[in-house]
Amino acid sequence: MTNQTESFLPQKLYCVTGWPLAQSLSPLLHNTGFQKLGLACVYLQLPISPQDLPRFLDSVRLLPISGCSVTIPHKTAIIPYLDHISPQAKRIGAVNTLYWQEAQLMGENTDFMGFLAPLASYDLSKMSALLLGAGGAARACLCALKERQIKQVFVATPSNARHRPLAEEFSAEPIAWHERYGAEADLIINATPLGMHGSHETETPYDFSQTAHKARLAYDIVYNPLETRFLREAKSAGLHCLSGRTMFFEQGNAQFKLWTSQNLPKEAELALNRALGNS
Repeated sequence: MTNQTESFLPQKLYCVTGWPLAQSLSPLLHNTGFQKLGLACVYLQLPISPQDLPRFLDSVRLLPISGCSVTIPHKTAIIPYLDHISPQAKRIGAVNTLYWQEAQLMGENTDFMGFLAPLASYDLSKMSALLLGAGGAARACLCALKERQIKQVFVATPSNARHRPLAEEFSAEPIAWHERYGAEADLIINATPLGMHGSHETETPYDFSQTAHKARLAYDIVYNPLETRFLREAKSAGLHCLSGRTMFFEQGNAQFKLWTSQNLPKEAELALNRALGNS
């Protein structure tokens, strides 16, 4: 007798692409959603190097791949290969989701709403922030902060260069990397890969013992591991901490809804929590 697993034949293919991808829990999240809702879909992990990105987009169109999550370092580089991007993605200047609309390959950014979800109870108009990083996710964070009318945003990167055009574009204040401890920020955000599961897991972009201004809130958009070194040290310094788990789930839920017109079931969130050791 053939069991359900053996007889399963997917009708639609979805994926996540980036470089590298060892840390991604997107396949767990979306495949759990597909299975619990009885959808004949499968979601794969496809690591694609920057030089192979054009050929990958050809494959997306040829197969076709029904939808794709996009992560580091492709969120801005992928835009020229798409037919259209949403007004929100255009405003941010980065794409983290691909989907089809009337035979057109579309780009969207769901990081924006995911980033804001844990901050819903805070009055950002009375707060200032220090944003560490200038990649695609950092662009979404900065755009979201401006949308919520935050009082002021300082932006810094280790390169002392990448953040300057970003700050100018969004009317933020660029500061040199060595000046980040002097920024009078209530909210400190890690939007760098430092602390992410893998080769950077033991690293942090900020030493809370050196800050000259008492921040209230630390937010790490890295979700794996759940508690990064950045958050551990922030907690020890007395700050309230927000992990990247909620942002990751909410941006993933928005992707899933774009692809299926349904929300991720509760089982998908439970599976994510278990994988992160937060059951």
